[in-house]
Amino acid sequence: MAYLEWSRACTARVRESHVKALGARAQELAKRLARDLDAGELPFLRMGYVETLKRDMPAIVEKTRAYKHMLVLGIGGSALGTRAMQKAFAREVDMPGHGGHEGRQIWIADNVCPATLGDWFRLLDPAKTVVVTISKSGGTIETISQYFLAREWLQKALGESWKDHMIVITDENKGFLREEARTYGLDSLEVPDNLGGRYSALSAVGLLPAAFLGIDWEALLDGAASLAKPLVDNPASLADHPSMALAAWAKALEEYGYTDLIFFCYEPLFATYGPWFAQLWAESLGKEGLGTMPVPATGVTDQHSVNQMFLDGIRNKACLFVTSASHADGPTFPATLPEGWQFLAGKPFSCLLEAEALGTRMALSMHDVPLVQICLDDASERSGGKLMMLLEIATVLTGWLMGINPLDQPAVELGKRLANARLGKPGYAEEEACLAAYLQTAENRQAF
Repeated sequence: MAYLEWSRACTARVRESHVKALGARAQELAKRLARDLDAGELPFLRMGYVETLKRDMPAIVEKTRAYKHMLVLGIGGSALGTRAMQKAFAREVDMPGHGGHEGRQIWIADNVCPATLGDWFRLLDPAKTVVVTISKSGGTIETISQYFLAREWLQKALGESWKDHMIVITDENKGFLREEARTYGLDSLEVPDNLGGRYSALSAVGLLPAAFLGIDWEALLDGAASLAKPLVDNPASLADHPSMALAAWAKALEEYGYTDLIFFCYEPLFATYGPWFAQLWAESLGKEGLGTMPVPATGVTDQHSVNQMFLDGIRNKACLFVTSASHADGPTFPATLPEGWQFLAGKPFSCLLEAEALGTRMALSMHDVPLVQICLDDASERSGGKLMMLLEIATVLTGWLMGINPLDQPAVELGKRLANARLGKPGYAEEEACLAAYLQTAENRQAF
């Protein structure tokens, strides 16, 4: 059974009594939970969209079987969950020979990189490629700009049949991508109302690419539902839910001056969950001068890089330490090994991972780093869904304890508005003035 292990959670400045006092606010938060569920503000938790998804997605998945490549156009929450699931559950895509499920491969355009996008357009066969464009609003400039370029790429190669190679995932009723779907008859799936990008991995946003790769997307949903359903059915049970305990601990960390929260993943297949968690946590909680900085780290890799800072740097770090109870054994060490190495003889390679995880967990605790271990059953899709849901709920509850809205991201919008002004998009007069003032400042360059 998956579990949280709390014996090293309260150390140094953190007091268990204070964490418990914050946890006692569960009754107050349960009332808000019930209210927000009824208002439709937490669709990731209610998962009411699943019935529609299971109805509409299989036909589109069947159409994608005709293609070898899926090019995903999306950024932030429209990409990070997809990448985490691909790395965990369809790792054969990255294997020698690039042999994915039935030969399928996925390419995620999650950045503004002219070189990479140009290379993909040059190397991918349009006839064997389906493009999936993901934007809830339909107005994400990075994604829509890629859509224009991908549309032209398909049109030049395929003519009118380009429409058969394009799928959009967006708002059900409004936005530019929804209009494109109506105009051209594009296949489409919806992003439910009030489902922010960083909470959307277990919707069509992440599950269509997962299904294309042969990932058991229904097991991901089942794992998530096992954490969500008890709260949806009975919000008053929040006090006993592990997400509440995590939220109380996280809020106490902030109050005691622990400004960095390490997400140290010692289930290697889940390592890319770290960047997904970083967006979830930072974008949800970094508001009004509050919040803790998520720091993704991969075990064993980062024992040999940043772990020195975790252990012996400034004492502002706490740790979520992710492991799983069951690993693939991997190759077995030969019975005959050189002198000094015989202790490995006959053991599976996995024994090294287990020993390194224990050693690092102990070292962090011995250096008074507050630490909660999240131990998963295994590295299956069901476990992946459970982990995502646990962290999403804990993030929302932490925001409520902090007194901020964990579902918006007001500061992020400023950079987007300034970029639009720089590109000459109409309607950004105030941002244009800010840009002009900013660019008037003389640069102070130093060559190197």
